Amino acid sequence: MKHSRHFSKLANALTLFLALIVMNACGQETSKKKEMNSNQESSMKTDEEWKKELSNDQYYVLRQKGTEAPYSGKLLLNKEKGIYKCSGCGNELFTDEMKFDSHCGWPSFDKEIAGGKIKTYEDISHGMKRTEIVCANCDGHLGHIFDDGPTESGKRYCVNSISLDFVSENELKSEKIKAQKIDTVTLGGGCYWCVEAVYELLKGVIKVESGFSGGSVLNPSYKEVCEGTTGHAEVVQIVFDNTQTSFEEILKVFFTVHDPTTLNRQGADVGTQYRSAIFYRDEQQYKIAKSIIQELNEQKVYNHTIVTKLEPFKKFYIAEAYHQNYYNQNKEQGYCRMVIQPKIEKFEKVFKDRLK
Repeated sequence: MKHSRHFSKLANALTLFLALIVMNACGQETSKKKEMNSNQESSMKTDEEWKKELSNDQYYVLRQKGTEAPYSGKLLLNKEKGIYKCSGCGNELFTDEMKFDSHCGWPSFDKEIAGGKIKTYEDISHGMKRTEIVCANCDGHLGHIFDDGPTESGKRYCVNSISLDFVSENELKSEKIKAQKIDTVTLGGGCYWCVEAVYELLKGVIKVESGFSGGSVLNPSYKEVCEGTTGHAEVVQIVFDNTQTSFEEILKVFFTVHDPTTLNRQGADVGTQYRSAIFYRDEQQYKIAKSIIQELNEQKVYNHTIVTKLEPFKKFYIAEAYHQNYYNQNKEQGYCRMVIQPKIEKFEKVFKDRLK
Protein backbone atom coordinates (compact mmCIF):
# COMPACT_ATOMS: atom_id res chain seq x y z
CA MET A 1 0.00 0.00 0.00
CA LYS A 2 2.90 2.38 0.79
CA HIS A 3 4.34 1.80 -2.67
CA SER A 4 0.91 2.38 -4.20
CA ARG A 5 0.44 5.69 -2.37
CA HIS A 6 3.97 6.77 -3.29
CA PHE A 7 3.34 5.91 -6.95
CA SER A 8 0.05 7.82 -6.90
CA LYS A 9 1.74 10.96 -5.52
CA LEU A 10 4.48 10.67 -8.12
CA ALA A 11 1.94 10.31 -10.94
CA ASN A 12 -0.01 13.35 -9.70
CA ALA A 13 3.17 15.41 -9.54
CA LEU A 14 4.17 14.33 -13.03
CA THR A 15 0.71 15.22 -14.39
CA LEU A 16 0.92 18.68 -12.80
CA PHE A 17 4.43 19.19 -14.22
CA LEU A 18 3.32 18.28 -17.75
CA ALA A 19 0.28 20.52 -17.49
CA LEU A 20 2.50 23.47 -16.54
CA ILE A 21 4.76 22.77 -19.52
CA VAL A 22 1.80 22.79 -21.91
CA MET A 23 0.44 25.99 -20.39
CA ASN A 24 3.87 27.61 -20.59
CA ALA A 25 4.11 26.66 -24.25
CA CYS A 26 1.15 28.66 -25.51
CA GLY A 27 -1.37 29.02 -22.71
CA GLN A 28 -5.13 28.98 -22.75
CA GLU A 29 -6.78 32.34 -22.22
CA THR A 30 -5.34 35.78 -21.45
CA SER A 31 -7.12 37.90 -18.87
CA LYS A 32 -5.22 40.90 -17.54
CA LYS A 33 -2.71 42.32 -19.97
CA LYS A 34 -0.60 45.40 -20.39
CA GLU A 35 0.53 46.66 -23.80
CA MET A 36 4.29 46.53 -24.26
CA ASN A 37 4.74 47.42 -27.91
CA SER A 38 2.50 48.92 -30.59
CA ASN A 39 3.98 49.90 -33.95
CA GLN A 40 0.97 49.63 -36.28
CA GLU A 41 -2.58 51.00 -36.22
CA SER A 42 -5.12 48.29 -35.55
CA SER A 43 -7.82 47.53 -38.09
CA MET A 44 -10.75 46.54 -35.89
CA LYS A 45 -14.16 45.05 -36.60
CA THR A 46 -17.12 44.50 -34.35
CA ASP A 47 -17.49 41.22 -32.53
CA GLU A 48 -20.48 40.32 -34.68
CA GLU A 49 -18.49 40.94 -37.86
CA TRP A 50 -15.71 38.64 -36.63
CA LYS A 51 -18.23 35.91 -35.81
CA LYS A 52 -19.56 36.05 -39.36
CA GLU A 53 -16.09 36.02 -40.94
CA LEU A 54 -14.32 33.39 -38.86
CA SER A 55 -15.01 29.74 -38.20
CA ASN A 56 -15.94 28.81 -34.63
CA ASP A 57 -12.42 27.51 -33.95
CA GLN A 58 -10.79 30.59 -35.45
CA TYR A 59 -13.03 32.88 -33.42
CA TYR A 60 -12.19 30.97 -30.23
CA VAL A 61 -8.45 31.35 -30.74
CA LEU A 62 -8.14 34.71 -32.50
CA ARG A 63 -10.81 36.70 -30.65
CA GLN A 64 -11.28 34.83 -27.36
CA LYS A 65 -7.56 34.04 -26.96
CA GLY A 66 -8.04 30.31 -26.80
CA THR A 67 -5.45 27.65 -27.60
CA GLU A 68 -5.74 24.76 -30.02
CA ALA A 69 -4.76 21.30 -28.78
CA PRO A 70 -1.01 20.57 -29.11
CA TYR A 71 0.09 18.56 -32.16
CA SER A 72 -3.29 19.14 -33.83
CA GLY A 73 -2.52 22.09 -36.13
CA LYS A 74 -2.27 21.53 -39.88
CA LEU A 75 0.78 23.79 -40.18
CA LEU A 76 2.83 22.19 -37.41
CA LEU A 77 4.85 19.96 -39.75
CA ASN A 78 4.62 22.15 -42.84
CA LYS A 79 8.03 22.59 -44.49
CA GLU A 80 6.99 24.23 -47.78
CA LYS A 81 8.52 27.53 -48.85
CA GLY A 82 6.18 30.47 -48.50
CA ILE A 83 4.60 33.07 -46.22
CA TYR A 84 2.59 32.63 -43.01
CA LYS A 85 -0.18 35.21 -42.72
CA CYS A 86 -2.66 36.12 -39.99
CA SER A 87 -5.78 34.07 -40.74
CA GLY A 88 -7.93 36.93 -39.48
CA CYS A 89 -6.74 39.73 -41.75
CA GLY A 90 -3.99 38.45 -44.06
CA ASN A 91 -1.18 40.40 -42.40
CA GLU A 92 2.15 38.76 -43.36
CA LEU A 93 3.86 37.56 -40.18
CA PHE A 94 6.53 34.90 -40.84
CA THR A 95 8.41 33.20 -43.68
CA ASP A 96 9.35 29.54 -44.03
CA GLU A 97 12.97 30.46 -43.22
CA MET A 98 11.92 31.60 -39.75
CA LYS A 99 10.17 28.34 -38.86
CA PHE A 100 11.79 25.57 -36.85
CA ASP A 101 10.69 22.42 -35.03
CA SER A 102 10.61 23.10 -31.30
CA HIS A 103 8.78 19.85 -30.38
CA CYS A 104 6.32 21.88 -28.28
CA GLY A 105 3.22 20.94 -30.27
CA TRP A 106 2.66 24.26 -32.02
CA PRO A 107 4.33 25.94 -35.02
CA SER A 108 7.42 27.84 -33.86
CA PHE A 109 9.37 30.70 -35.39
CA ASP A 110 12.59 32.44 -34.34
CA LYS A 111 11.62 35.91 -35.58
CA GLU A 112 8.88 37.84 -37.37
CA ILE A 113 8.83 39.73 -40.67
CA ALA A 114 10.17 43.24 -40.02
CA GLY A 115 7.86 46.22 -39.90
CA GLY A 116 5.88 45.99 -36.67
CA LYS A 117 3.79 43.00 -37.76
CA ILE A 118 3.26 41.75 -34.21
CA LYS A 119 2.36 43.43 -30.91
CA THR A 120 3.24 42.04 -27.49
CA TYR A 121 1.36 42.17 -24.21
CA GLU A 122 2.19 41.10 -20.69
CA ASP A 123 0.07 38.08 -19.78
CA ILE A 124 -0.26 37.17 -16.10
CA SER A 125 -3.08 34.64 -16.46
CA HIS A 126 -2.93 31.16 -14.88
CA GLY A 127 -0.50 32.34 -12.21
CA MET A 128 2.30 32.77 -14.76
CA LYS A 129 4.03 35.75 -16.30
CA ARG A 130 4.31 35.38 -20.08
CA THR A 131 4.38 37.55 -23.20
CA GLU A 132 1.37 37.26 -25.48
CA ILE A 133 1.75 37.99 -29.21
CA VAL A 134 -1.09 39.38 -31.35
CA CYS A 135 -1.40 40.53 -34.96
CA ALA A 136 -0.64 44.26 -35.05
CA ASN A 137 -3.22 44.79 -37.76
CA CYS A 138 -6.33 43.16 -36.29
CA ASP A 139 -5.33 42.30 -32.68
CA GLY A 140 -5.92 38.61 -33.37
CA HIS A 141 -4.39 36.33 -30.73
CA LEU A 142 -1.44 34.34 -32.10
CA GLY A 143 0.18 32.71 -29.08
CA HIS A 144 3.18 33.58 -26.91
CA ILE A 145 6.86 34.41 -27.29
CA PHE A 146 9.61 32.84 -25.16
CA ASP A 147 13.33 33.44 -24.69
CA ASP A 148 14.32 29.80 -25.15
CA GLY A 149 14.78 29.65 -28.92
CA PRO A 150 17.71 27.57 -30.27
CA THR A 151 18.76 30.03 -33.00
CA GLU A 152 20.78 33.22 -32.89
CA SER A 153 17.72 35.33 -32.04
CA GLY A 154 17.10 33.33 -28.87
CA LYS A 155 13.36 33.71 -29.44
CA ARG A 156 10.57 31.17 -29.87
CA TYR A 157 7.31 32.48 -31.26
CA CYS A 158 4.87 29.75 -30.25
CA VAL A 159 1.86 30.21 -32.53
CA ASN A 160 -1.50 28.54 -32.87
CA SER A 161 -1.70 26.93 -36.28
CA ILE A 162 -5.31 28.07 -36.67
CA SER A 163 -4.18 31.69 -36.27
CA LEU A 164 -2.20 31.34 -39.50
CA ASP A 165 -2.84 30.95 -43.20
CA PHE A 166 0.00 29.63 -45.35
CA VAL A 167 0.62 30.84 -48.91
CA SER A 168 3.15 28.74 -50.82
CA GLU A 169 5.89 30.22 -52.97
CA ASN A 170 4.06 29.15 -56.14
CA GLU A 171 0.83 30.72 -54.91
CA LEU A 172 2.70 33.94 -54.12
CA LYS A 173 4.02 34.09 -57.68
CA SER A 174 0.50 33.59 -59.02
CA GLU A 175 -0.83 36.31 -56.71
CA LYS A 176 1.89 38.69 -57.89
CA ILE A 177 1.06 38.07 -61.55
CA LYS A 178 -2.64 38.52 -60.83
CA ALA A 179 -2.01 41.72 -58.86
CA GLN A 180 -0.15 43.22 -61.80
CA LYS A 181 -3.32 42.88 -63.87
CA ILE A 182 -5.56 44.57 -61.31
CA ASP A 183 -5.89 48.32 -60.92
CA THR A 184 -8.16 50.63 -58.94
CA VAL A 185 -9.59 54.09 -59.58
CA THR A 186 -11.80 56.32 -57.44
CA LEU A 187 -14.12 58.79 -59.17
CA GLY A 188 -16.60 61.44 -58.07
CA GLY A 189 -19.31 62.18 -60.62
CA GLY A 190 -22.30 63.29 -58.59
CA CYS A 191 -24.74 60.76 -57.16
CA TYR A 192 -22.85 57.49 -56.84
CA TRP A 193 -25.96 55.43 -57.63
CA CYS A 194 -25.78 56.71 -61.21
CA VAL A 195 -22.05 56.18 -61.73
CA GLU A 196 -22.01 52.76 -60.08
CA ALA A 197 -24.82 51.48 -62.34
CA VAL A 198 -22.89 52.40 -65.48
CA TYR A 199 -19.53 50.88 -64.55
CA GLU A 200 -21.11 47.61 -63.50
CA LEU A 201 -21.84 47.07 -67.21
CA LEU A 202 -18.32 47.82 -68.55
CA LYS A 203 -16.25 44.85 -69.69
CA GLY A 204 -13.13 44.42 -67.56
CA VAL A 205 -14.61 45.95 -64.40
CA ILE A 206 -14.33 43.47 -61.53
CA LYS A 207 -16.00 45.37 -58.70
CA VAL A 208 -17.71 48.72 -58.11
CA GLU A 209 -18.39 50.10 -54.64
CA SER A 210 -20.15 53.31 -53.66
CA GLY A 211 -18.65 55.41 -50.90
CA PHE A 212 -16.93 58.63 -49.91
CA SER A 213 -13.48 60.17 -50.35
CA GLY A 214 -11.62 63.46 -50.26
CA GLY A 215 -12.74 64.76 -46.88
CA SER A 216 -11.40 64.99 -43.34
CA VAL A 217 -14.10 63.18 -41.34
CA LEU A 218 -13.30 59.56 -40.45
CA ASN A 219 -15.89 56.89 -41.31
CA PRO A 220 -18.56 59.36 -42.48
CA SER A 221 -22.17 58.30 -42.81
CA TYR A 222 -24.33 59.06 -45.85
CA LYS A 223 -26.34 61.51 -43.76
CA GLU A 224 -23.20 63.39 -42.68
CA VAL A 225 -21.87 63.64 -46.24
CA CYS A 226 -25.24 64.91 -47.49
CA GLU A 227 -24.94 67.85 -45.08
CA GLY A 228 -21.93 69.03 -47.13
CA THR A 229 -19.66 69.68 -44.12
CA THR A 230 -17.34 66.65 -44.23
CA GLY A 231 -15.31 67.62 -47.29
CA HIS A 232 -16.05 64.20 -48.78
CA ALA A 233 -17.44 63.59 -52.24
CA GLU A 234 -19.78 60.80 -53.19
CA VAL A 235 -17.53 58.45 -55.19
CA VAL A 236 -17.35 55.05 -56.77
CA GLN A 237 -14.29 52.87 -56.32
CA ILE A 238 -13.69 50.73 -59.39
CA VAL A 239 -11.46 47.65 -59.45
CA PHE A 240 -10.65 46.57 -62.99
CA ASP A 241 -8.57 44.13 -65.01
CA ASN A 242 -6.17 46.24 -67.05
CA THR A 243 -5.82 43.48 -69.64
CA GLN A 244 -9.51 43.93 -70.54
CA THR A 245 -10.00 47.66 -70.06
CA SER A 246 -7.78 50.60 -69.19
CA PHE A 247 -7.60 53.70 -67.03
CA GLU A 248 -8.08 55.76 -70.18
CA GLU A 249 -11.28 53.93 -71.09
CA ILE A 250 -12.56 54.25 -67.52
CA LEU A 251 -12.14 58.02 -67.83
CA LYS A 252 -13.76 58.15 -71.27
CA VAL A 253 -16.85 56.55 -69.76
CA PHE A 254 -16.62 58.97 -66.82
CA PHE A 255 -16.67 62.05 -69.05
CA THR A 256 -19.54 60.60 -71.09
CA VAL A 257 -22.02 59.84 -68.31
CA HIS A 258 -21.74 62.97 -66.14
CA ASP A 259 -21.37 66.71 -66.68
CA PRO A 260 -17.79 67.73 -65.78
CA THR A 261 -18.43 71.44 -66.39
CA THR A 262 -20.77 72.24 -63.49
CA LEU A 263 -18.94 73.17 -60.30
CA ASN A 264 -20.09 71.20 -57.25
CA ARG A 265 -23.25 70.16 -59.01
CA GLN A 266 -24.87 67.39 -61.04
CA GLY A 267 -28.40 68.22 -62.10
CA ALA A 268 -30.52 68.90 -59.04
CA ASP A 269 -27.80 67.63 -56.68
CA VAL A 270 -25.86 70.64 -55.38
CA GLY A 271 -22.92 70.78 -52.97
CA THR A 272 -19.21 69.91 -52.77
CA GLN A 273 -20.21 66.32 -52.08
CA TYR A 274 -21.40 66.15 -55.71
CA ARG A 275 -18.22 67.61 -57.23
CA SER A 276 -16.62 66.13 -60.31
CA ALA A 277 -13.30 64.64 -59.16
CA ILE A 278 -10.66 62.08 -60.05
CA PHE A 279 -8.76 60.79 -57.03
CA TYR A 280 -5.48 59.69 -58.59
CA ARG A 281 -3.37 56.99 -56.94
CA ASP A 282 -0.06 57.64 -58.64
CA GLU A 283 1.76 59.94 -61.03
CA GLN A 284 0.69 57.91 -64.05
CA GLN A 285 -3.02 58.26 -63.25
CA TYR A 286 -2.52 61.98 -62.67
CA LYS A 287 -0.78 62.52 -66.02
CA ILE A 288 -3.36 60.52 -67.96
CA ALA A 289 -6.30 62.33 -66.33
CA LYS A 290 -4.72 65.75 -66.87
CA SER A 291 -3.98 64.94 -70.52
CA ILE A 292 -7.55 63.77 -71.24
CA ILE A 293 -9.05 66.87 -69.62
CA GLN A 294 -6.71 69.11 -71.59
CA GLU A 295 -7.62 67.35 -74.84
CA LEU A 296 -11.37 67.60 -74.20
CA ASN A 297 -11.03 71.32 -73.42
CA GLU A 298 -8.92 72.00 -76.52
CA GLN A 299 -11.41 70.18 -78.74
CA LYS A 300 -14.27 72.10 -77.07
CA VAL A 301 -16.25 68.91 -76.57
CA TYR A 302 -18.34 70.76 -73.98
CA ASN A 303 -19.80 74.25 -74.16
CA HIS A 304 -18.03 75.17 -70.94
CA THR A 305 -14.61 74.46 -69.44
CA ILE A 306 -14.18 71.22 -67.49
CA VAL A 307 -14.00 71.84 -63.73
CA THR A 308 -13.19 68.26 -62.71
CA LYS A 309 -10.73 68.30 -59.81
CA LEU A 310 -7.63 66.11 -59.70
CA GLU A 311 -7.16 65.18 -56.05
CA PRO A 312 -4.58 62.77 -54.58
CA PHE A 313 -6.28 59.65 -53.25
CA LYS A 314 -6.05 59.28 -49.47
CA LYS A 315 -8.77 56.95 -48.23
CA PHE A 316 -12.02 55.40 -49.39
CA TYR A 317 -14.92 54.88 -47.00
CA ILE A 318 -17.53 52.46 -48.26
CA ALA A 319 -21.14 53.64 -47.94
CA GLU A 320 -23.87 51.78 -46.06
CA ALA A 321 -24.94 48.41 -47.50
CA TYR A 322 -28.24 49.65 -48.95
CA HIS A 323 -26.34 52.02 -51.25
CA GLN A 324 -24.44 49.21 -52.95
CA ASN A 325 -25.78 47.97 -56.31
CA TYR A 326 -28.59 50.44 -55.74
CA TYR A 327 -29.98 50.68 -59.28
CA ASN A 328 -30.27 46.92 -59.82
CA GLN A 329 -32.15 46.56 -56.55
CA ASN A 330 -34.46 49.54 -57.06
CA LYS A 331 -35.14 49.77 -60.80
CA GLU A 332 -38.79 50.70 -60.37
CA GLN A 333 -38.14 53.72 -58.17
CA GLY A 334 -38.72 57.12 -59.77
CA TYR A 335 -35.14 58.32 -59.41
CA CYS A 336 -33.81 55.15 -61.02
CA ARG A 337 -36.20 55.39 -63.98
CA MET A 338 -35.90 59.14 -64.56
CA VAL A 339 -32.23 59.83 -63.75
CA ILE A 340 -30.16 56.66 -63.79
CA GLN A 341 -31.82 54.81 -66.69
CA PRO A 342 -31.09 57.60 -69.26
CA LYS A 343 -27.41 57.56 -68.27
CA ILE A 344 -27.27 53.79 -68.73
CA GLU A 345 -28.93 54.05 -72.13
CA LYS A 346 -26.43 56.70 -73.21
CA PHE A 347 -23.55 54.52 -72.04
CA GLU A 348 -24.90 51.44 -73.82
CA LYS A 349 -25.25 53.39 -77.04
CA VAL A 350 -21.76 54.94 -77.02
CA PHE A 351 -19.93 51.90 -75.63
CA LYS A 352 -22.06 49.11 -77.08
CA ASP A 353 -18.99 47.07 -78.04
CA ARG A 354 -17.63 47.25 -74.51
CA LEU A 355 -20.57 45.82 -72.59
CA LYS A 356 -20.16 42.71 -70.44
